[in-house]
Amino acid sequence: MTVNALWCTAPRQAEIRPAEMGDGVTVVTLFTAISRGTERLVFEGRVPDSEMERMRAPAQEGAFSFPVKYGYCAVGRVIEGTLSGLDVFALHPHQTRFRMAEAMLTPLPDGLPAERAVLGANMETALNILWDSGAAAGDRIAVIGAGVIGALTGYLATRMPGAEVTLIDTNPTRAAQAEALGCAFAAPDNAPTDCDVVIHATATAAGLALALGCAGQDATVVEASWYGAGTTPVPFGGAFHSRRLRLVSSQVGHIPPARAPRWNHNRRMAKALDLLCDPALNTLISGETAFDDLPAEYGTILADQCTLCHRIRYQQN
Repeated sequence: MTVNALWCTAPRQAEIRPAEMGDGVTVVTLFTAISRGTERLVFEGRVPDSEMERMRAPAQEGAFSFPVKYGYCAVGRVIEGTLSGLDVFALHPHQTRFRMAEAMLTPLPDGLPAERAVLGANMETALNILWDSGAAAGDRIAVIGAGVIGALTGYLATRMPGAEVTLIDTNPTRAAQAEALGCAFAAPDNAPTDCDVVIHATATAAGLALALGCAGQDATVVEASWYGAGTTPVPFGGAFHSRRLRLVSSQVGHIPPARAPRWNHNRRMAKALDLLCDPALNTLISGETAFDDLPAEYGTILADQCTLCHRIRYQQN
């Protein structure tokens, strides 16, 4: 049986090529999803040399820069082993079928359809960001950037009693999405100030400057963006020091130290999938493409700033 996957073969070029199945039990892919921020950096060849090993996806084939098979949002049906017949989430690239160790597969909870479960890796990241932020009940929280990660982090924050959460974005169409998730919405010019916690998720210098401006005295600013190669100016010359702001990085590859004694990656992923059972999160699925059509549309999907979670559909044999 031929197994095919999406490969990035050169800057801004992608094609379907044969791929290795891997080791473990066989999973027939139902859906994958494009994680726009990270996959765009890979597609454009902007993974820094220093991060090429740390950036490797669990089931990546090839190496940075090119050719490389990359991705980590897959949902499929197991057809052998103790999980046979179950739909599972896996950190796997865009591929028609694959094998993985059962320990790396997370069964979907009751009430979570496969179509929405592709948000699993994004929700796991959002959960980690909220942990890193130290946000608590009653806090005034600003999230700069209403993409998938920012929106999911805001959605989780609104579930804390009394929290006042505002999603901030330059795209006014994100207001409806914010409302569906239970968040307030603001354009950058009307962003709230004196916030207890600010989360930045735009990967832009302007967004980071806005995040620092939204923070109140002794507040925490979480940098959740992944910028790739290059440098980013940061306006530390204003009130950053006088307000004693804390700038904290967040990266999903590690469990925050305060939780590491009790949590592992499997527990965190299972919880992320549980948190996706709300149908309101369907608002984050911004489009769908058949796998066979993906090479022709991949660059356009990644370049479109309106793209949220773009789902890939696989033909079942």
